[in-house]
This record gives sequence, C-alpha cells and structure tokens, in this order.
Amino acid sequence: LRRTPGFTIGVMLTFALGVGANAAMFSFIDRLMLRPPPLMRDPASVHRVYMYRTSNGVESTTGGQYPRYADLVRFTTSFSAVAGYSLQRLAVGVGDDARELPVGVVSANFFDFFDAPPAAGRYFTPAEDVPPNGAPVAVLSYSTWQSRHAGRADAIGSTLQIGAAVYTIIGVAPEKFVGLWTLRPPVAWVPITAYAASIYRAGWPTNYGSGFGIGTLVRRKPGVSIDAASADLTTAFLRSYRAESGGDEARATERIARIRPRALAGSVLFERGPERSSVAKVATWLGGVTLIVLLIACANVANLLLARSLNRRREIAVRLALGVSKVRLLWQLLTESMLLALAGSALGTAVAVWMSATLAAWFLPGARRAPVASDPRTLVFVGIVALAVGLFSGLLPMLQARRVALTDDLKAGARTGISHRSFARSTLLVVQGALCVVLLVGAGLFVRSLNNVRDVRLGFDPDSVLMVEPHMRDVQLDSARIVALRQRLLAAATTVPGVEHATMQLAVPFGGMSSWPLQVDGIDSVRKFGQFEFNAVSPDYFRTMGTRLLRGRGIENGDVPGAPRVMVVGASMGAVLWPGQDPLGKCVRIGLTPDTMPCTHVVGVAEDIHARSFEPETRNFYYYLSAAQWKPEEEEGGLFVRTPGDSKRFIEPLRRRLQEEMPGSSYVTVARLGELIEGESRSWVMGATVFSAFGLLALLLAAVGLYSVIAYNVAQRKQEMAVRVALGAAVGDVMRLVVGEGLRFAISGAVVGAALALLAGRWIAPMLFDQSPRDPVVFATVMGALLVVAVLASAIPAFRGACADPNLALRAE
Repeated sequence: LRRTPGFTIGVMLTFALGVGANAAMFSFIDRLMLRPPPLMRDPASVHRVYMYRTSNGVESTTGGQYPRYADLVRFTTSFSAVAGYSLQRLAVGVGDDARELPVGVVSANFFDFFDAPPAAGRYFTPAEDVPPNGAPVAVLSYSTWQSRHAGRADAIGSTLQIGAAVYTIIGVAPEKFVGLWTLRPPVAWVPITAYAASIYRAGWPTNYGSGFGIGTLVRRKPGVSIDAASADLTTAFLRSYRAESGGDEARATERIARIRPRALAGSVLFERGPERSSVAKVATWLGGVTLIVLLIACANVANLLLARSLNRRREIAVRLALGVSKVRLLWQLLTESMLLALAGSALGTAVAVWMSATLAAWFLPGARRAPVASDPRTLVFVGIVALAVGLFSGLLPMLQARRVALTDDLKAGARTGISHRSFARSTLLVVQGALCVVLLVGAGLFVRSLNNVRDVRLGFDPDSVLMVEPHMRDVQLDSARIVALRQRLLAAATTVPGVEHATMQLAVPFGGMSSWPLQVDGIDSVRKFGQFEFNAVSPDYFRTMGTRLLRGRGIENGDVPGAPRVMVVGASMGAVLWPGQDPLGKCVRIGLTPDTMPCTHVVGVAEDIHARSFEPETRNFYYYLSAAQWKPEEEEGGLFVRTPGDSKRFIEPLRRRLQEEMPGSSYVTVARLGELIEGESRSWVMGATVFSAFGLLALLLAAVGLYSVIAYNVAQRKQEMAVRVALGAAVGDVMRLVVGEGLRFAISGAVVGAALALLAGRWIAPMLFDQSPRDPVVFATVMGALLVVAVLASAIPAFRGACADPNLALRAE
C-alpha cells in the first residue's frame, strides 16, 4: 500500500465518502425512527396509544383530552403502568427574559417508565397530580439547571414562571433524560393537572369536548401480546365514548356505529407511528439512496482492487510456486481489502460528523446535535459497514486469485485471460452506471417538485413578513384595554427602524384560519360550496402581506364600529357565490345567527391565497373583515410586519420594542412567516438536496470507475494500439475505438438504470409535488449527462494511448 500511495488514497477516499454518507444518514434516521428514548426501561414493552375514528368514510387518528386519558387508565387491564404526556410551547421566565420553550406536561408516573433517578431533588408524586388543581411544582432539565442556575443546589425551592402559573422547582432530571422528545427536549416538566388548572375553568377534568391534547403511554404486563393490548385499548376506548354520553345508551350506540373508534398499542417512536411526518418518509427513502452510494463505492473499489490483482498475477503465481497455500493467499487479499475498508471508514467517520451536522441544520432546525463520533450505535454501524464493504470489495480479487493458471501466469503475467477479467470489471461498471442513473433521476424529480412548489403563487409574500403574537399569560384585561393594547402594539411596530408596513391579524396562513356561518341571498346554504374562512385585519394589510387587490379597495381607516360593515373576498369566493356577477356591493351576513345579522358589504376582491397547503384549494375560500368591526374585545390576534430584505435581522429589535408595551408578566413573540412555509416544503427541499448531492457523488464515482477501467484496458492493449498506429491508423481512429467502448458501458448502465427508476416511480410518486415520476425530460437529461461524462472519462486515457510512441510499445513487448 505504501508502494502505491495514489491507489491507496483513492480507495480510502472512495470508502470514506460511501461509509461517511451512510453513517450520517444512519445517525439521522436512528434519531428519528430507530433509537428508543434514552434511559427508558424495557422499551420493547412500552407503547404509545394511537386512537382512530372515521369521518365521511375516512379513518384518521384523533387526540384525547384528560377525561379520555382517565378512562383509559380506569378501563384497561393489560398494562402495568399508564401515563399521560403532552409537549407544550410555553413562556419560561418573566418580562424581557421570557422565551417560548418546550415544556413536558406529564402525569406523575411518567418518570416511572425510565431508569432516571433525579440529579437533584425529587420528581413530583401522584398526590401532587390530582385534579382539579394539582400542585404547582416543576422538575428542571439538566441543561436548564446548568444554564439558568449554574448547577447550584439552591435552585431547589426557587420559583419559575412557566406559562400562566408560577411553579416551585422541586427537582432536576438527570443529564441524559429527555422523556419522549429526543430531538427537542423539554426545559422542564410540570404536572398535567397543575398546567390544566392554570388555563381552564372548573370542570375541565370531566369535559370531553375541550382541553389540550394528551397522549397516553402504556407498559404491557408480562405475557400480554401487542394484539391483546390493542384489543384491550379498543374496548376501553368504546367504554369511554359510552361514559361520555352520560348514560344515553342509544346516543352512544349511534355515535360509535358512525365513527367506529378503535385504538392500538403502537411504536413509542412518533415517527414510526401512523402520524409520522413527510420528513421521516423522505428520510426512509434517503436511507436507501445512501445505500446505493455505498454500493457504487464498493463497485468502484472492487474494480480498482481487481485491476490491481490482475497486475499482480505473476506475483501471485510466484507465491503459489513457492508453496503458499491458496487459503493463505486468499487471507492476504482479504486482509488488504479489510485494511483499506477500515482506514477508509475511520476517515468516513469524520465525513459523517460534518454531514450529520449539515443534515440536522437543514432538516431538523433547533434539534440537538447528534454526537456521531462518540455515539456507540453509530460507531458500531460504521464498524459493521466497514467489514461488509471490505469483504464485498475484496470478493472479486479473491475469486480471481482462485483461478490462477500457474504456468501461463509465470510466463505471461497479466495478459492471459484478459477477456474474462474485463467482463467482470465491465459488469461492475454497468452496475455503477445503472445505480447512478437511479439516483440522478430521483434528484431530478425532487428538484422539479421543489421548483413546482416554489413557483406556486401563495397570494402573499412570506419571506419579508414577520408574525407578532402577544401572549397575555395570567394578565386579565377588559375589552377596552385589549383594544388599546393592540393599537399600541401596532403603533410601536411602525416606529422600529426599517419596518415598512404593519397590520393587525386574527389568523395566520398555514397556521390556522377562523370560520363563521355565512348567509348569502339566493343561496340556501353556502356550506355546500366548501369551507369559508376569514381573517380580521386592519388597514395596510394587503400592502403588508403583498396580496394583490384585483378590484375595489381594501380595509381602510374609516371601517370602524358604527360605519357600514365591509369585507374583501377572494377571487374564487366571489366567483362561486356570484357566478357571472360583480361581487362588489353584494351583501353577506356573518355570525351564529346570520339571518338576523346586518349586511357586510363586499368592497374589494383580492387574489386567492394558499392558507393550508401548496395544492390548489378548490374547496377552501377566504375573505377579510375589518379588525375594528370584528369583536376586538374577544379576539386578541396579533400583527403582521413587513420589512425590507432579510427579515431575520429585525426579529429581536422588534420583539424588544413591543415587549415594552406588554403589561405585567405577558410577553410577545416574533417569528418569520416564512418558517411556516419552510416547514411545509421541508420534505421536498430534503429530497432535492440530498438526492442531488448523492447523485452527483455517484456520478463522480462512476466517472472515476469508468476512467480506471478504460485506462487499465488501454494499458493492457498498448501493443495492439501500437500495431494499429504502425499500420496507419490515425489518432482519431484509435480514440473512437476506445471512447466507443466507454460509451457502450455508459449506454448499458443508462438503460438498466432507467428501467429501475421507472419501476421505483410508483413508490416515489406520493412524495412528489405536481410531478410525474416518469418525466421524459428528467430521464433524457440524466442519460445525456451520463453519456457526456462517459465520453470525457474515456477520452483522456484514449488520447494517451493513441499518442504513445508505437516503437516504444513494440520494443517493450
């Protein structure tokens, strides 16, 4: 290996790229979908409860409030422990120091699912988690204890405002404890009952129809199967619906028959359950992508090792002639490939550290970084992969060494059997090309999907808009003071240097819109057309959002209480309610009793917006009301603020200025509207980015592999080429001969790869956006790129071979 440093470095780098990519993706997928939560006791027996109900013939998962969770505790018999949990983003701290952070809202026995004795103090007990009030106590995470209290013992007994209540800190969780939330661990844990009592009125423990969603965690008793546990949960779920009916058996039976509720004990990992995110689905595919990259790397290295073994045939023959056994010889070749694989994999670990950090930063923003280099699971994975690729890559040279013709090889060296050996190398090259085409086609499809997503006109400009949300916590204001506070916030926002426009808002696109009953003269029911949702806004809304007014006007300063009620409708809403007519001036009645409500007149028509997804929203219609006329005392709402250029740099100055206007312990949050949009498009960004990166890497490896094969073949055929040149062949003739060989490899690989990509299209289609998985443009572009690379990779060794002095070649032979 020292004697051929170029070969050694080339093989190590190839292994490093292949193994590093797989280690990074394994670390990413492991955190999402494979690794049980840290410190969990006997994770194989622990499950999340997934509940389903049917609506309009479609079954979907449903959440559960506290009474539902309490019923599962009461009515199940298959579990040794049942705990409730929820993750809430709550304000931690007071005043300008307040920040919205994840907080675990859990039942007292939640901690019993883990082998995690507290690092300081204690956990809260069942006696402190009894409805309706619970005890206002909290357990800090280890990192919060270190950052807020520098790990001091006097943190125990101090107080901390979390959400609307002040909690006494009674303990600190151990360093590795994160509960169920491995990516974004809570900063603290509080009792379910204490949190619920701080935000809900009396009666919340028995109200099935309101409250925050509570998940259920269960541990199966020994001997209870998963199917039996799911059956027990379904029975308890049905009994809960009967308990909710309050003894009305007929009503309960009718409802159960209609919604067909059921429950099952599923994976404790959320991303392996029925509600896993699109990022997890794409990550699963990308795991296969990195495996393909590894196969290409192995084929490349196998080609290089095979070429090296062919050049060593005389050496191998001499060893055998001197009495070395074939088993000993095979062990030597295997040792060499394993040594290269281990060295390359060690280098690949460094590549994995960088790639893992990049993947997390792109696709899991805010998540804790994975310690790839010190993570035992990832290092074990790297070790297994290193052994596998070392064995796989060394297999062909080992098989070649078994077929040594001792007498011929001692006489002729490496020239004997060239045809057979070239067939093996050529097959590997075709495989490389085929796998490369599969990756590049996937990259092309995701890139076009991402372009399609970005070409969608949302009806507003999210990149330059900030969302401002005031949070009142436990501050109680009457209607007049609420109105005054919102006006002060709006005025203060416009004083921040750089702010161009600001407006009040009630709802946020992609974050939830509001809906009220509508009545239009001449239409028996507007609901038959679809869902009508609205936003209550102040003047300057359309300039702030970048939404175009197509006709009429927007909301103006004169649209105040006492003035005629006005609204702006989306273009599709106007077309569906008044087809062929001018919507301006039309009367719409809005409210729970619209037949008695005064007219709200249409004064403008705005372009349609996407408020739920990038797909065409054919059944969703949107309109805008004046915030001053729409119950300002009942809806807190927030602001939209438009800034020039990069809106990130305005977040903190705007937050600090608006926090000055907030009373008491209330606080304000500021975030980019684009974050919501980026979250919706993250799976396509992930697919396009990783597919493209690995596809280009595969293309590079394929080009190197083709170059090595052609260069080797040219070296083996130098006497033949010398004879051709001596007999009058031009340089171009010899180059066409060699380049044609490279093109045959590329064409064969392209055809096989295109067939594989077409077969895979049916599975990848659901993850694409407005894009056919059989796009001829993508296939043609990829195959053309592979042919161009094949020509370039073949031309260099072809030119060298054709330009060599034939006298030297003939004389050397």
